[in-house]
Amino acid sequence: MATRAASGKVLSALAPVLPELWGGSADLAGSNNTTMDGAPSFVPAGRQTNGWKGGPYGRTLHFGVREHAMGAILNGIALQSLTRPYGGTFLTFSDYMRPAVRLAALMKLPTTYVWTHDSIGLGEDGPTHQPVEHLAALRAVPGLDVVRPADANETTVCWRTVLEHRDRPAALVLTRQNVPVLDRGSTAHAPARHAARGGYVLADTAGAGTTPDVILVATGSEVHIALAARTLLETDGLSVRVVSMPCREWFAAQPPAYQDEVLPPAVRARVSVEAAVGQGWRDVVGDAGRIVSLEHYGASADYERLYSEFGITPEAVATAARDSIRDAQRVPRPGGHRHTSAPTSGGTLDRP
Repeated sequence: MATRAASGKVLSALAPVLPELWGGSADLAGSNNTTMDGAPSFVPAGRQTNGWKGGPYGRTLHFGVREHAMGAILNGIALQSLTRPYGGTFLTFSDYMRPAVRLAALMKLPTTYVWTHDSIGLGEDGPTHQPVEHLAALRAVPGLDVVRPADANETTVCWRTVLEHRDRPAALVLTRQNVPVLDRGSTAHAPARHAARGGYVLADTAGAGTTPDVILVATGSEVHIALAARTLLETDGLSVRVVSMPCREWFAAQPPAYQDEVLPPAVRARVSVEAAVGQGWRDVVGDAGRIVSLEHYGASADYERLYSEFGITPEAVATAARDSIRDAQRVPRPGGHRHTSAPTSGGTLDRP
C-alpha cells in the first residue's frame, strides 16, 4: 500500500471522531487522498455539483491550483484556533507554499501538510514533478516537523503524533508507489508505535547486548531498501541494525540516552538511505558513514528502473556499508567521506 493511500484511510477513520479536522487539496485530491469518505464540500450551496455535494458546513476544502494561497488559508484557519486544518499537494510543489509554511512555523500553528509523490518513485511524471532537494530544504525550516513514514502502520502512528502536537506545523511526506506493509506481529520488526519518537530500531540482527557491525538509517520507501540490504550483509556474517527515522525533528527532541541507544556513538559504521540530496545526513552518519542519496535530478521512467539506474538499491547500500565498516577502523576524518552510488551528471536515461 502506498503511504498516500494509507493516509487517506486514516483521514476517513478520523472523520467521525475528530469533527474539528477538515481540509483538502490544491486540485489534487484524488492523487493526495485528502478527501474523507462521505465528507461534503465546503462550498456555497449554489455551487455544489453532482460530483461534489456540499454547503457552508462541509469539511472538504477545494483550494484550486494555488498552493501558496492554500498555505495562507490554512494559517488563517489555524489562527482561529477552534479547528485543525490540513492541505495537500505534491511534495515538489511545496516550493510554492514555502512563505506560508515558514510563517506557520514562525507562528507555531498546528497546520498539517499532506505532501505526496515524495521522490523519484513517482516515476513517469518526470523530473519536473520529482522532488530532489525538497526534504533538505524543508528540514532547514525551524519549527517544522518533516515526517516521512515507511509503511501504512507508521503512517497511522505519525498522523496520530502530528495531531497530538498543537504548537507547530507538520508535513506528512508520502509515497505514490506501493510499499510493503511490514509484519509487526513477529519479532522481525519493532512495533510501529515507536515511530512517534522519530527514529527507532526497526530490525536488529545483533543478540542481546551485542553491538552491531553497521547501522543502516533510512526514511520512507527507502526503509525497505535498507531491510533488503541487511539481508545481503547478513550473508557476510555481519550484524546489521536497521533504523527507521520518519522524523528527524522528533528524534532530535528525544533524551540523549535514547538517541545513543538507537545510534550507539561507538558504532561509527553507518549508512543513510534516502532518495533525495544527502545534505544534512552527515550529522547522523558521522565521519566514517556513507550517504546513499540522489545528487541530481531524476528522469521519466518507471520507479523500479529509476532506483536501479541511480544506484538506490540494496546492493548499493550493502557496498556502502562494507566501505563504512572499513573506514570506521581508520583514524577519524573530519567531514567524513561522501558516497553516492548514482551518477552525478545524469538525469536522462539511455533510451532503447
